[in-house]
Amino acid sequence: MPVLSNNIMWESFALRALSCTTYGGADLGECYATMNRIGDTGSREDWHREWVQTADRLFAIGRTCEDAGHKVSAREAYFRASTYYQVSYFPLFGSPVDPWLVDAFGKETESFLCAAKLNPSPIEPVDIPFEGASLPAYFLKPDTHATRRPTILHINGYDGNINEMYFAHGPAAMSRNYNCLLLDGPGQGRCLIRDGLPMRPDWETVVQTAIDYLISCPDVDPDRIVLAGWSFGGYLAPRAAAFEKRIAALIADPGLWDLKPDLKPYGLSDEAIRRFPEIDRSVFSRWEEKLRSPEADPMMHWKIVQRGLWVHGVESLFDLICELGRYELSPYVSQIECPTLLTAAEGDSLGVQADTLFAALRCPKTLIRFSEAEGANGHCEALGRRLYHQRVFDWLDKTLGLI
Repeated sequence: MPVLSNNIMWESFALRALSCTTYGGADLGECYATMNRIGDTGSREDWHREWVQTADRLFAIGRTCEDAGHKVSAREAYFRASTYYQVSYFPLFGSPVDPWLVDAFGKETESFLCAAKLNPSPIEPVDIPFEGASLPAYFLKPDTHATRRPTILHINGYDGNINEMYFAHGPAAMSRNYNCLLLDGPGQGRCLIRDGLPMRPDWETVVQTAIDYLISCPDVDPDRIVLAGWSFGGYLAPRAAAFEKRIAALIADPGLWDLKPDLKPYGLSDEAIRRFPEIDRSVFSRWEEKLRSPEADPMMHWKIVQRGLWVHGVESLFDLICELGRYELSPYVSQIECPTLLTAAEGDSLGVQADTLFAALRCPKTLIRFSEAEGANGHCEALGRRLYHQRVFDWLDKTLGLI
């Protein structure tokens, strides 16, 4: 049953904002009002304009409240503005990068940083050097006391960023006396939008760099560093954990497996599938033409042509399929040694892979399922974050010996 729109794409994007309401990243009424202005048949230009209008209004409220000394009101308005700027540019995904997207991303980050400096718990922006570039991150601490605490390294998914990750993970962790490092790597957030760094399968290189940084921080207990992957991070985190032995526990929400696409729906012969990618790439031309045509399913066009090609830095469907074939866990899963928690939510098309990963793991392991009856169905339990955090942190507290 639709919540905000009968347009499948608009509903999907709008629910990203709603998922932030639990921890102050959005307001239900503001989302409803914005969606009412767009309507089910609004264009992507309408979508972008109306969400930016809402964000601009909230950012102005934040400025006014801050100037008047109302720090809490200002912080709350800035946080919500940040979410609305992000939601505004989802339909603009693609290469070359749309200037509107770049502008909205800049305003999103500015809004978040305005809120961060007013937050009672520290939110420190950091840049971690990485292969001649840098990885943007936020280091979150429950308070300013210099105390070594358990720390969660949260890595992102396919189309989010560290600003959105704050509302999904940060307050829940800090309220339980955990530090957090929220990290964007290649193919994510600023690394993709500003720096043009595409996604890569060897995520252990990213995680090793981030843990090197955490080990150097006086507030981090080096024996209680947790690696958590969210959405597509459910592949990236387990892949990294197979190589990085300094982590005390692993969380994959949801647990993912090898990403090599099934080639049979494309009409390839068994021989062509066996020889792939050493085949005539023109076989995929008609499929790509369908995806790019005006009659294409808008959501599939967005996922593959706008998002998939851009995130992976490739130009064709054939190249994307080849690239996804490089994302494998099966050769490395036996190397994961730390206690591991996987999640699988009812109705999450990615979560169905959790059972395969769970069966392959040889480490201490737990699989937690979430259901529609509990209000925690759908991708990454988006609208059931409180229940997700209760179950995950209860497991983590016990696993790390904190209770």
